[in-house]
Amino acid sequence: MSFINLTLDHPVVTSGETATGALIGMGARFVMDGGDAGGRFGLIEHPIIPRGLACPMHLHTREDEYSFILEGRWGFQLGDRIVYGEPGDLVYKPRDVWHSFWNASDQPARLLEIISPSGFEHYFVELARLFDSLSGNDPEAFAALNEKYGLRMDFDSVPGLLEAHGLVAAAEPATVSY
Repeated sequence: MSFINLTLDHPVVTSGETATGALIGMGARFVMDGGDAGGRFGLIEHPIIPRGLACPMHLHTREDEYSFILEGRWGFQLGDRIVYGEPGDLVYKPRDVWHSFWNASDQPARLLEIISPSGFEHYFVELARLFDSLSGNDPEAFAALNEKYGLRMDFDSVPGLLEAHGLVAAAEPATVSY
């Protein structure tokens, strides 16, 4: 799994050229590495299962995220605030703010995740590899990965998020369409 480098000789990355990875409840299509933008941002596409919880409450210490909604209705918890986004909307998730997000509809959904500055997009590559490997159920490897990327997670938030928003939590890597 890797990103395709953009250049003037190769200015278009087709969907067939990008690699994908299966995460729990959602997928990741590795669209653009931050190196192509001088480290300013990276770009990941996330398709997700209907009513799927993308992640527990978590906090980034190094980057901001911007979610551009492509399909579906997405819910976001930003600190104590709940907001929703639909196709064409952009949702800002600043660093150092606890947040989570989910598919708030009964249909599959997709969004583009813009990560600034870049670097965290590689977390999803490594996470997909972890899930693919025999150590996918290795809490120590997962904790080390989170530490490497300055990510804090609150797994105790999952039951409350599921109940409050009528969501499902996938137990294994998701098969989603891109």
